[in-house]
Amino acid sequence: MGTLLSTIGLGLVGCAASASSTDTTTITIGTLRGQPHFYQPFLYQDFAPEGVVFDVIALDTTPALNDALVSGSVDFAVTGVTPTISSIAQGRDLTIVAAAADGGSGFVGNDSITSLDDLVGKTVGYIQGSAQEVALRLVLVDAGIDPADLDLVVVPVPDMANAFKTGSIDAFFGVEIGASIALQNGGHLIADAYSTPIGRVNIGLVTTGALITSDPELVQSVVDTHRKTVDYMVDNQDVWLTEMVTTFGGDQKIFSTALDNFWLRSDLSAEYVGQLGVLATEMKDLGLIESAPAADDLADARFVDGLPTP
Repeated sequence: MGTLLSTIGLGLVGCAASASSTDTTTITIGTLRGQPHFYQPFLYQDFAPEGVVFDVIALDTTPALNDALVSGSVDFAVTGVTPTISSIAQGRDLTIVAAAADGGSGFVGNDSITSLDDLVGKTVGYIQGSAQEVALRLVLVDAGIDPADLDLVVVPVPDMANAFKTGSIDAFFGVEIGASIALQNGGHLIADAYSTPIGRVNIGLVTTGALITSDPELVQSVVDTHRKTVDYMVDNQDVWLTEMVTTFGGDQKIFSTALDNFWLRSDLSAEYVGQLGVLATEMKDLGLIESAPAADDLADARFVDGLPTP
């Protein structure tokens, strides 16, 4: 598991004052710290039903969030769908129960690159094992470019924007907020990052199959809270983003630019679930996973639809 950055109990004092411990349900939820597209859990308490307390656990990577789910350290997590697919392919008991945010990718190049053909022979950064790696390879193949003709280098997410700024790489297919920082530093978009069959899928709300089986009403309650939170965030970006920057710091202008490249959502449409299946298949074809789980084994859409759970 990754380094624990913070554990933030939300609403504990108020609930303790108004209800006994037997009347309060505490739900632990993992997310990333100080990232606008992972901020939903920090607002859950505002939309929680009476008697429910959300305890937010902030970790430093999405794989660490999945590890926390498997170990039982958290009940739910807002995490990446790609590491979740990897976990499910390994036999881990995880399920996506809602979307959280789409997008957040960018294919950015310097002035020497005016078309995809200009990438041949250039140094291009990517995030190993990510949806962005899958999309990068799909974009190249669709353009008739052999990825082997590029100098592809693995660059950690926190280092991507600086590697581009210093000229260590000529281009990269990466994620926010690095993409927005690179654009601010003179980069430009090379191609549409969302033109491939995997679309914009990126971040979801995940829990365990065991919890779905043992307490479907709790899962429904959390998904309902998540949906209300996302709806609020879509309509009130300036309010919650200012609060996030005040709490965690960061450049609000960069965050605002990055959010223009995100689509907050909570639904699990048939198209979305299908794109998850395509992503799993492409991950298998690239050797990132040994077998591709079926789309229906990745997500359970019953809760976002509000249907009775058997």
